[in-house]
Amino acid sequence: MSDFWSWVRKWWPGVIPLAILWAAAVWTSTLPVENDLAGRAVAALKDTVLDKTHIEVAGRDVLFAADAFSEQGRRSAVSQVEAVEGVRLVRDQTRLIPEAKPFVWSAERDVIRITLGGSAPLPAIKARLLEAARNSASGTEIADKMILSRGAPPRFDAVALLLIDLVARLKDGKITLSDTKVSLSGTARELGGREAIAAALRNLPEGYSVAENAITAPPYVFQANKDPVTATLTLSGYVPDNTIHAAIVAAATRKFFSDKIVDNLKASVGAPKGFADAAIAALGDLSRLSTGALMISDREVKLSGDALYARAAEQVRASLATALPQNWKPHAEISVKPGSSPVDPTVCQQLFFELLGKGKIRFESGHATIDPDSKGLLDRLIEAAMRCPAADIEVAGHTDSDGDAAGNLALSEKRAQAVAEYLIKAGLPASRVTAVGYGSTQPVAANDTDEGKARNRRIDFVVK
Repeated sequence: MSDFWSWVRKWWPGVIPLAILWAAAVWTSTLPVENDLAGRAVAALKDTVLDKTHIEVAGRDVLFAADAFSEQGRRSAVSQVEAVEGVRLVRDQTRLIPEAKPFVWSAERDVIRITLGGSAPLPAIKARLLEAARNSASGTEIADKMILSRGAPPRFDAVALLLIDLVARLKDGKITLSDTKVSLSGTARELGGREAIAAALRNLPEGYSVAENAITAPPYVFQANKDPVTATLTLSGYVPDNTIHAAIVAAATRKFFSDKIVDNLKASVGAPKGFADAAIAALGDLSRLSTGALMISDREVKLSGDALYARAAEQVRASLATALPQNWKPHAEISVKPGSSPVDPTVCQQLFFELLGKGKIRFESGHATIDPDSKGLLDRLIEAAMRCPAADIEVAGHTDSDGDAAGNLALSEKRAQAVAEYLIKAGLPASRVTAVGYGSTQPVAANDTDEGKARNRRIDFVVK
């Protein structure tokens, strides 16, 4: 025994270098083989659709792990690795990705981003959906919360691409595809967007249908701002069509007799029922204000500003409350403009002359009923009359020469009386106001043209 251990002690220092040389030889000869097998195994799978592929080679044995999207694809991938020349054994750790039942996919939009969620059937389709979202909503953040799952219905990618285009038209909301059923909720980005989305949904492939469409339109907004400093009325927002557009501008031109009309209106669908009547009525109330703003948002009407005198403020509030169509909501915030400094009768007469040179008091044809479009002018005439409290005012009615003289005289008297009563109801003392009809006896133009006749049909204010 002692000889044995003596021999070991003599030879073991030489064994260690030999072991090291043997290990190096094995490593240097095995590593290239393993790398070669791994490279050829990866190459064999280049046309295979897999996810999370992992190949590890030990000698000539291959550990193969991957997520496959079908059983056939999984088996085919394993067979391709097994067929690589030099592979002795394949340790198969492949699996199928989970199946989603139901197969749900979604696109959701908020203030800052579009989030794609739910399931996607293939990596390439997932990438295509993300790229489509980036292109359809340029500049918007795109968040990817999709997972890969089996069970997608036929033509899933075509439907999802269509829905991504629709979610880009939302201000906020969510579109969900559950198997072949589409559900939508939220608010369209622009007027007409709700209708455009509904039209696009008619292009869904056969077999797909809309389970719920709860997309709402953005508020239908119409605005009018009266600026006395620049003497302008600015119209902005939306009108239903060109016919109503023209009617509103024409009404504004009549009601705002001395203001320049700045027309920034655009035609768009989505107007609430009764929009034209509400807008024209509210513009009439705005015309009676010194300065003011009108905002129509769906069926809600907000009017604010300064009336020219206290009774006018009361009348405007009452008018807005009663003139709107049924189910419309009025909100009036009307104050009274501070009174202007008094002037002498001569200046008062000049104010009347200037106002009636810019506009005229109108009546229903052949009658003494004052046209509502004239209320803005009448309020300014009343404001001028209040600045000369010591002066008496004659309201003089005139007609053209058509018809008999007696009839013209009677009509001119009735019209002058209707205006006088308007002034008195506004707060002017009845003792200061006199109504006189002159018929056709005091023309200011020839009665042989329509234009001349129109000039002769008038109401004058004369300071006494």
